[in-house]
Parts: sequence; structure tokens; C-alpha cells
Amino acid sequence: MASTLRTSNGAPVPDNQNSLTVGPFGGPVLIQDFALIDKLAHFDRERIPERVVHAKGSGAKGYFEVTNDLTSYTKCAFLNKVGKRTPVLARFSTVAGEKGSSDVARDPRGFAIKFYTEEGNWDMVGNNTPIFFIKDPLKFPDFIHSQKRDPQTNYQSATAVWDFVGLSPETIHQIIYLFGDRGIPDGYRHMNGYSSHTFKWVNNEGKAHWVKFHFKTESGVKNFTTEEAATIQRSDLDYATRDLHEHIANGGTAAWRVCVQLMPFEEAFNYRFNPFDVTKVWPHSDYPLVEVGRMVLDTNPENYFAEIEQAAFSPSHLVPGIEPSPDKMLQGRLFSYPDTHRHRLGANYHQIPVNCPFRVRGGVTNYHRDGFMNVTPNGGSRPNYEPNSFNGPKEDTTHKEHAFELEAVASRYRYNHPNDDFIQPRWLYEKVFDAPAKERLITNLVNNIKGVNPKREDIKTRATRVFYRVHPELGTKIAQGVGIDPTKIKANL
Repeated sequence: MASTLRTSNGAPVPDNQNSLTVGPFGGPVLIQDFALIDKLAHFDRERIPERVVHAKGSGAKGYFEVTNDLTSYTKCAFLNKVGKRTPVLARFSTVAGEKGSSDVARDPRGFAIKFYTEEGNWDMVGNNTPIFFIKDPLKFPDFIHSQKRDPQTNYQSATAVWDFVGLSPETIHQIIYLFGDRGIPDGYRHMNGYSSHTFKWVNNEGKAHWVKFHFKTESGVKNFTTEEAATIQRSDLDYATRDLHEHIANGGTAAWRVCVQLMPFEEAFNYRFNPFDVTKVWPHSDYPLVEVGRMVLDTNPENYFAEIEQAAFSPSHLVPGIEPSPDKMLQGRLFSYPDTHRHRLGANYHQIPVNCPFRVRGGVTNYHRDGFMNVTPNGGSRPNYEPNSFNGPKEDTTHKEHAFELEAVASRYRYNHPNDDFIQPRWLYEKVFDAPAKERLITNLVNNIKGVNPKREDIKTRATRVFYRVHPELGTKIAQGVGIDPTKIKANL
């Protein structure tokens, strides 16, 4: 027997097909019809603000299992024993598009994992690329605005994209990665994930190492060509979402080998480039991958909105043993992510079940009170201040942050010398891409740059000049492809 349909306050609904009206003619409808008002008002509010970036995504649940003893590097409780398992929730996403956009766009993919540890939730919030476009959070809104819809035309603008790139050479490493063969992953199961940022691991003795996280897919890296993606996009905008869900629904799993790069604390300050610059990678020849464990996704969400759309990830959600680095982009994200969650989901977003640190022993005890959608007992009769003499929760001094010395003049600094922006993209072009991959890269770039407003040849010239600084061959071929005299891009270098 079906259960009784009820309003939000629990009252039975007597008729769910006909509104309460004055007479049978068709209206007016009475405002006293609470079942109608309750239903419409909730429907009007069903769509929370979508994420400014990473709006289109999908996810799954599973576990992380420790496979290697790294307790000499970190005191993280969830890593303290080989074989130990921690529940995880993963969300994968595109970056620039809205919720209804294509899963096979040439775009980075978000790679966010929530680890439900016994000492709180740790969020590994990264991408499928080991680098990023910019180095300073002050530039982030401008960068995203250049990728989103034009304020006048309301469509994405190649003119804005290449205007920003040409004026921001630090983007070029990520641009070459994105327009290369790994720019369009074949679904979420066939891509790697990276923290991109540097973090700090601290062990029980207070010794620190810098760390980068790598998730290496066990399904094999697979990508689409531009032509293959265009074919799929015509018939299925939800390709990656569907692939992940149906693979798991049919009994499959998606798995990644989880590794780290470790750098001794003192080496960072004398390394050959700034290791906290997120537009750079650490060469594996200097800092090889060390396996930590294995992540397995084997369960689909029961409800997408409840478990994926409301999931709130932040790089500031850390646990003892993991701390931030001086990476400026990371420092900005430590504030920006929880701030946008408070806007999108409310001040009590951490009380939503998918975000709740449910494995913490004794529950979460603090002095946060009130706010929209507080669904807890709200601290009951306990005091909402500290210190107090009523045996309220107190700090635990055994979890003090790792201390390190800082001494400098406060100012607005740039990372390194501007020429440093071209060294690693040159490695990528010269040493990683073979001849066919270089040709595909050039074709992808040329076709995109051709979309720049034909009246703004200066934007095409400036953007092409950045590629010439990476490698003369690359810049020359792009110039020829977009109809620019190659001698123009050599000027003023």
C-alpha cells in the first residue's frame, strides 16, 4: 500500500490534481490552498545556484585503501596502516560550461575527492592536469570571465580567450597541455587526477615534506580527437556522466593508483624553480612517484542532487598531517571555496549529509550556532562561547600546525622571471609530443584562434607571439595557419 502524500509540514494532501478555487469555472485560486503554495514555492526554489565553475559534473562513491607505509612522512590517521580503508566520494566535472553543457568539450576536468576520515573530512580538490593557467588568485576572476559568456553577446568568445592568453604568458603551459592530445578525456574513468598544488605533509615528530598528489587511472588513459568529440557531442552531451554511471551500475569499478611526489622541506627554497608555482610540474626524475594507496569507486549515488550537487569540496578541508603550502593560488582557494559554498548552500553546508564528517569520534563539537538550514540540535543549552566554565569543547594542543620561519618585506610580488613561463612548455612540446601530436596541437590551436574577431589581428598576433617564445617552430606554424606574417611575431620579443 502506498504511503500518504503530505505537505512539507506533514499534513495529508487531500487532492493533488485540483487546486482550491472559487467555483468550478476555473478560478480565482485561493491563497489559502497551502498544498498548492507549498508545492509551487518549493518547486521555485529547487535549483540552487549552480557552481560558477565546475557546474557540469557527475560522481560516485567508494573507498581508499592504503597500500604502502608512509607514516615516516605524515601523521594522517587514515594513512597509518597498510590495508586500512576510508570511505570516499568523488566528483568529476568540466570547468567552463554550464550544467547542460557538453561532457566532451576541450576543457580541463575537475577531480575532487572527499575522504571521510576519523579526524575529519579531507578534500583533495584537483584537476586532470598537473598544472593550471595562472599563478595568482587575484587573476582568477578575470581568467574565468575570459572563458565564460561575453557580457554583450552572451556566447563564449575566442577573442576574449586569446586576448587574455596573449597578455598572460603564464597560461601557455596549460594551454599547450589543453590543446594537445589529452585535452578531451574519454570519460572520467580514463583520466588521471592531480592535486596540482603543493601541500605539506607533517609526521609525528614534526618533520615536514612538501607533497603533490597523483591519481593514476587503472583503466588506462584514453582521449578523443577533436573530430571524435564533435561526433559524440552531436548525439550525447552527457557522455562522460553516462559512461561512469552505467559502468558502475553494470557491476564495474573505476580505480586509480594513488601516488605522491615528496620533496624535503628545506629543498624547496633552493630548487631550480619555485616549486609552489602551480604553472610548473616537478620532474619525476627529481622527485619520483611513491605509491600511497588505491582508490576504488564502486557505488552510484542514490540521488544526484543530495549526494553530488550538494557536495561541497574545499582545499581548506584538511586533517592533521596535511597542511597548505605557500602556493599563492592555493592560498586564494583556501578562502574562495568555502566562501562560495556558504553562498550556494548556506552557512551550514557542512551539516548536509554528504558533507558531514560522520566518522569523527564523538561527533563535531564547536561553537557554531544558528544560520539558515541548521538541522542539528544547535548546541542545545550548552554555551556558545569559549573559554567557558561549563565543560565545553576545548582545543587540542597535540595538533598544532607545523611551524616554519617567514621573514620578508610585504609587497605584491611576481613568481620568478617572466622567461621562466616558457621553459616547461618547451619541454612538453620538444620532448613529450611526437611529430603527429605536434601537428594535432597546431591544428587545434589554429582552428580556435581563427575564431578571434577579424578586426583584432593584434590579438591573434600577440597570442601567436607567446607560442613563438615557447618554440619558434610552433609559433611560426600557428602564424601561418591563422594568416599572420611570421616576421610580425618575432618583433619585440
